[in-house]
This record gives sequence, C-alpha cells and structure tokens, in this order.
Amino acid sequence: MPLSPTDNPQARNPLHGLTLEAIVTQLADFYGWDDLGQRIQIRCFTHDPSVGSSLKFLRKTPWAREKVESLYLFMLREQKRQGF
Repeated sequence: MPLSPTDNPQARNPLHGLTLEAIVTQLADFYGWDDLGQRIQIRCFTHDPSVGSSLKFLRKTPWAREKVESLYLFMLREQKRQGF
C-alpha cells in the first residue's frame, strides 16, 4: 500500500531528494554568481566561485548551508509566482 503525504513527513519537503550540488547549480543558473554572492556573502560565492569550492565549504558550514537552502526555497516561490 503506497504512503500518503501524511504518512511520509518528507513528501511535502521541496528539498527532499535534492543534492546540495543540484541546489547550488540551480541557484547559480538562476541568479548568476555575482547576484548569488550579493545575496549570500560568503567567499565561495564572491571570489573565484565554482560549484566544487562551494560544495566543499557548505558541507563543513551548517549556517551557510541553511542560508543556501533558504534562498533555494525563496527561488522556488519566485519561480512559481512568475509562472516558471
């Protein structure tokens, strides 16, 4: 018998099943590195940014990862509002 959304607490979590790499890549594609560095002012986004350097930093830094995940959720809401 399949689980209903109420049986599975992750069913409504938009981050469930996404890798950090996918999140960073989508943010960089949507905002660009310059805008991303202005929105979240961390060195891996502002100085010679790349997905690889960002992942290395974000995996070790919970507060920065939370900011990235929050911005990702905001981006999803913006895309939905704009009809993407």
